[in-house]
Amino acid sequence: MARASAGRSTLSRQLQLLDAFTVDAPFLTLSELARRSGLPVGTAHALLADLAEQGLVERGTDRTYRLGVRLWELACRTPGALGLREIAMPHLQEVHALLGQHVQLGILSGGDVLFLERLSSRDAVVNATIIGGRLPLHASAAGLVLLADADAATRDEVLAGPLRSITDATIADAAELRRELHRVRAQGFAVADGYIHPSARGIAVPITGAAGETVASVGAVVPNDEDPWMPLVDALRSTAAGISGALRSAALPQSHPEASPGGRYRTLVNSSQESMQFLAAPANRRANAPERVRAAPR
Repeated sequence: MARASAGRSTLSRQLQLLDAFTVDAPFLTLSELARRSGLPVGTAHALLADLAEQGLVERGTDRTYRLGVRLWELACRTPGALGLREIAMPHLQEVHALLGQHVQLGILSGGDVLFLERLSSRDAVVNATIIGGRLPLHASAAGLVLLADADAATRDEVLAGPLRSITDATIADAAELRRELHRVRAQGFAVADGYIHPSARGIAVPITGAAGETVASVGAVVPNDEDPWMPLVDALRSTAAGISGALRSAALPQSHPEASPGGRYRTLVNSSQESMQFLAAPANRRANAPERVRAAPR
C-alpha cells in the first residue's frame, strides 16, 4: 500500500477524513474536513475524490461531503456486529414493548461500548445513546458489564485512566471502579444511577456467545427515580438468555472446520424459513427460480 511521506498509509489518512464526520456534523466542506482531520487541503481533496469514486463519501450540490451509503452496505455484512444485531432484534423488540423506555445493544470496542441498536419511545427519559455511537466503558451500565468480563489487559488499560467524569455520579476513581467491576461480576448486572445524565438510570446485563463468553450487553435507560429496578434486571436477564440461546443456535458447531472460539454464525440474516432456503441456494438457482404470477382480479 502506498504510504505518505510522513509514514501514514493512504488508508489511515482516509480514515482520518471519515472519522471527522460526527452525529452533530454529518455534512462538512473540504476545508472543514481538512481542519478536523489535520490534513492539508490538497491532500484531503485528493483522498476525498478517491473515497467518492468508491462510494464511501458522497458530494452534495452545495459542495459539502457526507458519509456514503456504501459504508452502510459494507457494515451490514459484518458478522461480529450486524449478525449479532439481526439475531438479537426480535428479543429487543419484546423487552422494549414491555419496558416502554430505551433498550439498547452494545459491544466492547477498545475503551468504549459501541451501540449496535437502540429502541426508544417518544416520551422516554433522556438518553445519550445513538446507533453507532460510543460511551466510555466506565461511564455506563452497558460498559461496566462488558468491562467486568473483559480480558485483564483491557481492564488494566481502562483502570490506568484517565476516567472522565460526565456527571458527579460517574465513577472517576480507579479503586472505586475496580470495586464496582468486582460487584458487577459477582451479581451479573450493572446499575448506573445518573452516570450520563442526572435524570437517567442505566441497567445492563451480559449476553453470552456460543462458547459461553460475554459478547455483548443488553440494557435499558429508565428514569432515575424511586421505582424498584430489580424487576427490570429480571426482564433484561430473560432477554439476554433468549439472545444467548439464539446465538448458540445460529453459530456453527465447534466441530465445524470454520467454527471459531467466539462462534461463527451460519447466517447474518434473520428471516422466514422459506426466505433463508432461497438465500442459501446458489446464485444460478435463484436467478432461474420460477416467477409466481398473481392472477388478475376479475
